[in-house]
Amino acid sequence: MRTYLDFEKPIADLETRLEETKKLAQNSNVDVSEAVTILEQSIDKLRREIFQNLTRWQRVQLSRHPDRPYTLDYISLMCDQFIELHGDRTVRDDPAMVGGFCDLGDQTVMIIGQQKGRNTKQRQYRNFGMPNPEGYRKALRLMKLAEKFNKPIITLIDTPGAFPGLEAEERGQGEAIARNLKEMFMLKVPVICIVIGEGASGGALGIAIGDRVLMLENTWYSVISPENCSTILWRSWDFKEQAAEAMKLTARDMELYKLVDGIVEEPVGGAHNDHQEMAYILKKVILDAIADLDKLTPQERIDQRIDKFCSMGVVVE
Repeated sequence: MRTYLDFEKPIADLETRLEETKKLAQNSNVDVSEAVTILEQSIDKLRREIFQNLTRWQRVQLSRHPDRPYTLDYISLMCDQFIELHGDRTVRDDPAMVGGFCDLGDQTVMIIGQQKGRNTKQRQYRNFGMPNPEGYRKALRLMKLAEKFNKPIITLIDTPGAFPGLEAEERGQGEAIARNLKEMFMLKVPVICIVIGEGASGGALGIAIGDRVLMLENTWYSVISPENCSTILWRSWDFKEQAAEAMKLTARDMELYKLVDGIVEEPVGGAHNDHQEMAYILKKVILDAIADLDKLTPQERIDQRIDKFCSMGVVVE
């Protein structure tokens, strides 16, 4: 059963009427083709109107939509012959971080991403998409493996943050993320990073140092979530909408401030409305980016990567 957010309720009402009209036609053999066409056009028009005027908080809600495609969904829809690789060779495997080699079109790539769960059991197994230190160490091991075989690296970012538990800190959460940042700057192969859902804090940044950093249209990328920002400033979650507006955390904002390299447009109604179309769009964007980056030498890619991130946040008076 499909899930609707509060601002999608008018669409849900029309879709319910559409289903009822179709059932009426089946049960009574009445010709309702004209009514069906009118309803379908109304749904499409309403969906476009709603999604063209979303607030920042509504985009945050869309980034967390329970029907939104996750990393493994994109891998299954975009890739052939995915071979998942496990373990960090130090502690254990982290199910919140998945990765492995796959065929993307005519390219063999290493694809790595954070994975959430669809139901309670999966969410617990995936730790709600919050990686432990071994998740980041696994990601780095796979990146180094891709570099060894001269294969492009694709990272898909979707996390509410790195796991903040005591055991994660004891095993070196901060060090693991910091090492990833350092090592990703120096990778000799093309690195393309895409925020497909939530991009929160160092948990996202730990796999987001790349030649191309892109965001899907209805995603966010920030040092803190609107709820936690509201809690700090107002000591309540009730001001999360105001916090989201003040934080300017959407893809449009990130592109405006030159913190990401581009935005990947989603199908009308959001990525959750059409997984196949979203995967097709994303695959094309990735292959185009790889083709562009292949024109550069490894040293040119490294130099441009370093220059891009070093120029962020610099103010000249």
